[in-house]
This record gives sequence, C-alpha cells and structure tokens, in this order.
Amino acid sequence: MMKQHKGKLLISSLLILLPSLLGLILWKKLPEQIAIHWGLDGNADAWGKPVLFLLLLPLFLLALHWLALWLTAWDHRKKPQSTKVYGMVFWIMPFISLYVLAVLYATAFGYTFNFMMVTGFLFGVLFLIIGNYLPKCRPNRTIGIRIIWTLISEENWIATHRFAGKVTVICGLLCCVISFLPTMWFFL
Repeated sequence: MMKQHKGKLLISSLLILLPSLLGLILWKKLPEQIAIHWGLDGNADAWGKPVLFLLLLPLFLLALHWLALWLTAWDHRKKPQSTKVYGMVFWIMPFISLYVLAVLYATAFGYTFNFMMVTGFLFGVLFLIIGNYLPKCRPNRTIGIRIIWTLISEENWIATHRFAGKVTVICGLLCCVISFLPTMWFFL
C-alpha cells in the first residue's frame, strides 16, 4: 500500500517538517527559552530550548507518522485497509505537527490566544473525523476495536464499529461544544 501512495507520503512528510524549515529561517529571532507546556489554566508552566521542540519535535512526529502508516499497511491477514481509513491516517500527523508547532511559534513570539479552547475544538473535530471513518474500517489487526469477539466475526466487527463510530461522533460533538466553556469543563 505504501508503494501506491509515494506522492502522499512525500507531501505529508514535508508538511510535518515544514515547521522546522520555518524554525531555521526565524532562528535568530527566537527567544532562548520557549513555552513547552501549559497548565489547565492555559498559562505556560514549563520552558525549554527551541532546538529541542522546533527542530527535533517534527523529526519525532515524522518517525511516528511513518510508523503509523507502516502499521496500518501491515496486517497478518494481508487484506488491504479501506482507502478512506488509510487516507485519514496519512493526514492526522501532518495536521498535529502544523498545529502544535504553530502554537509553539505563536507563544514564542508573544502572541496570545485561547489555545486551550482551539485545542479542545480541534480535538472534537478529530473525534468527528475518526468516528465517521471508524465504521469504514475493514476487519484487521491494526486499526479499530481489535478484540477476539470482533476479529472472529465480520458481522460483529461491522456492528461494533458502527456503534463505536456513533459514540465517537457524539463525543466529538460534545468536545466541540464544551471547548467554548471554561477550561475545567473540557477536562471533566
């Protein structure tokens, strides 16, 4: 499956690494320490050197991306996964890389916004997408609800993933709505 999607692999990998290029271009303008962690109140509570997070973090995310794609393509039964599900896996990590590094750059340059609200909303959107694609998963040993009960029967697999898809979409909608409430509600 990976051989069929060389173009997607190249584009998604470049998108993951794009923030590193921006980091190299803006290197002299970056502060010596950048915010790397925020508390539940939305205030930065940990700081680190830019090289670790603006250059090495995208490389780590790229390795995770390739691992996720390889695991998705690999299956004991040698049955191909749904192209829609595989496509979703292709774009999750580039999206995460661009968003996380955008937050790091924004805070490094002093921009303030309620990123906890935006993160909660995007988390909900991700649940909506995954919930929509979950019923499209074909029986496999890498993606989905992989318990013996679902793996031994295609009928069980389909019923379980249709139900799980609905639950995940509902949770995604709740996350989207709750993200506009005070932060403590999102974590509850």
